[in-house]
Amino acid sequence: MGVIPLVQQAVQTPTVAWARPVGVVLTALYLGVVVWLLLWPQPQMWVAAGSFTPLHTIKADLALAPSEAWRTLGDGLLMLAPLGILLPLAGGRVDVLGAASFARTLFAGLMISFALHVLRTWFGGQPFDVDAVLLNTTGMALAHLVVVPTGRALLRRRGYGRCAVSFQEPTPAFSRVGVAHRA
Repeated sequence: MGVIPLVQQAVQTPTVAWARPVGVVLTALYLGVVVWLLLWPQPQMWVAAGSFTPLHTIKADLALAPSEAWRTLGDGLLMLAPLGILLPLAGGRVDVLGAASFARTLFAGLMISFALHVLRTWFGGQPFDVDAVLLNTTGMALAHLVVVPTGRALLRRRGYGRCAVSFQEPTPAFSRVGVAHRA
């Protein structure tokens, strides 16, 4: 299969009628709650220093007691994990390449996480930590990989998302003509 049919299929992929509006509304509500919780002032005795070094804060968290490490790492993984499911739902597509969906969700999740943590730094007074962005993005990726392919397979089995239009032209039929022999 060439590149052009794949592009046509990606552009003309049918959607599930109810998925897009439901996904957009749920995504907007969830992001509103997350922004409100992130920007709400939190009384703390001290605030950990921000870090621009990848995995620095994660290593420091793993050096804590196991229950505290699981709590802090779990918070980072679970904070934006629902977006790994809600973003593809907002797209509303059923027949889409899994790798393309994963790449779109991962990139959008990374940008959303980065923007939220920049807002938290500017308005919430919390230091920026690149590990929080990495944990949020990893949580979204894991949620996407666990839920979305299975959900799309179930929808396809129920008949959603099947293309009524064939993107492949019919193969031309050649009549069998005998070969002329020289005598």
